Amino acid sequence: MKRNHEVTKVHALLDRNGQLTEPGWSRQLIQKYSREAIKVPKFRIKEWDYYLVMTEEFAVAMTLSDLGYLGMISASFIDFTRPWEHTETVLTALPMGKFNLPSDSREGISEFSNDRVSMSFTVEEDGRHLTCNFHKFDGAKDFSCDILLTEPKQDTLVIATPWDKKHHFYYNQKINCLPASGWAEYDGKRYKFNPETACGVLDWGRGVWTYDNYWYWSSGSGYVDGVPVGFNIGYGFGNTFAATENVIFYDGKAHKIDDVTFHIPEDDFLKPWKFSSSDGRFEMDFEPIIDRNSLTDVKIIISDQHQVFGRMTGTMILDDGTKVELKDFLCFAEKVHNKY
Repeated sequence: MKRNHEVTKVHALLDRNGQLTEPGWSRQLIQKYSREAIKVPKFRIKEWDYYLVMTEEFAVAMTLSDLGYLGMISASFIDFTRPWEHTETVLTALPMGKFNLPSDSREGISEFSNDRVSMSFTVEEDGRHLTCNFHKFDGAKDFSCDILLTEPKQDTLVIATPWDKKHHFYYNQKINCLPASGWAEYDGKRYKFNPETACGVLDWGRGVWTYDNYWYWSSGSGYVDGVPVGFNIGYGFGNTFAATENVIFYDGKAHKIDDVTFHIPEDDFLKPWKFSSSDGRFEMDFEPIIDRNSLTDVKIIISDQHQVFGRMTGTMILDDGTKVELKDFLCFAEKVHNKY
């Protein structure tokens, strides 16, 4: 199998032995995911929906995660003008599928509610409706939002990645360049999303992970000369012999690229980064604005996250050789270490 193998036929994600049928990448979610086909205990299955919606001034992130023995419901509000951020997380024990997260990103409702937080992601005919009400999000201050992401007909990035350990795999879809409208409210102030400038991204993940992992991920969505432009780059998890998850989005089309390396300063995440690619098609400088860092350490479960928001400047090269120049393009890049 050649590198960056593209999956083009609809079939089951896993075979009868719980192994990936066809490792590789695709433009849509065409391999069919089913929890029932997985051959490990329920507490080892990981499923999540993560949305990030950004403007030039602020951003909102929301996550619903069923990690088997732990459920995580999280919201973040980031103000780039200060800069400042706050993240709040609610944990639940042993969801093991009780969240009933959809098996297909194109349908259904992902939702959770208790006496402190209610969160809902609903797939509608023309997009995705996101709502959140978080009581005592930041001390006595509440947070709420109501956001509509319009979903144009476009390519996405889907990756089916095995680990070298039997029955372990990662099935993931990234949907970039989703125009956003609606509002977020924090500390008595309402922040509005303008679909001409605000963009969302969905990170939809399902699978069985090994216990101790690092990952690197960067994503951006916006406009260059009025054209929708985005990218998804990352590595550090699973065996990527079949495909990377690195892709450039330009005017609704995905342009597949090979390996990209994050060059992160060892002593300070807020110093400038560089990105280089094995095929020369993604060469960037990254100027950080704010590090949304968090550390969760509850004995056997550890999550050390540095999600750094900033601006990319450099060159991306499309499949036909066209150069796309980014200048102070708002995005994020992260390094995460998880034991769970």
